[in-house]
Amino acid sequence: MLRSDRRLLGLAVGLSGLAGFVDAIGFLEAGGFFISFMSGNSTRLAVGVAEGTTAALAAVALIVGFVGGCVLGFVVGHLAGTRRRPAVTALVTLLLIAAALLMPWHKELALAAMVLAMGAENAALADNGEVKVGLTYMTGALVRLGQAAAHGLLGIDRPAWVADLSLWLGLVTGATLGALAQLAMGHTALWIAAGLAATLTILAVLLQRRAPATRPH
Repeated sequence: MLRSDRRLLGLAVGLSGLAGFVDAIGFLEAGGFFISFMSGNSTRLAVGVAEGTTAALAAVALIVGFVGGCVLGFVVGHLAGTRRRPAVTALVTLLLIAAALLMPWHKELALAAMVLAMGAENAALADNGEVKVGLTYMTGALVRLGQAAAHGLLGIDRPAWVADLSLWLGLVTGATLGALAQLAMGHTALWIAAGLAATLTILAVLLQRRAPATRPH
């Protein structure tokens, strides 16, 4: 899907960058818990259980919130039909605006809105209701990069790797910028995230208008 559509790849990289940006802010605000990377929170859950600390409860809450965001994103995407991408990105924008508004008054509710947004984001590029592109996690992309490198060493046909590398770089770049913004501006950096999400919503609308007869992926 991404390998044959550069414009869609651009949207995907932007969404990955947004995920990294939000995750870095959340990581700093939540004291070392993740907003978009649930594998890390699953490890925090296990360690918290082993140590008998309340970290396990925080990890569970974030994981449940992320799954709830996925459900919300897929429901909104399904109801939007051919307008799935702009509808889901608009939902992410609204949730990040809510997080930015809530953060000065109630950090826990703001983090809940952030994790819902990151869960929902994964529905933006779903193909026939199935996630084939990870936007908030990069393990699969790195595995495919390793596979491409191995194929190159073995002298056999290499699978396409540019899309996977672009997604990973997008997330890392976004996370770096998010951390810098949070350290410089505090929680008000969330407004930058909301602005980026709104920009990506506009991009999704433009892509939809340029391909009105194309079914959403």
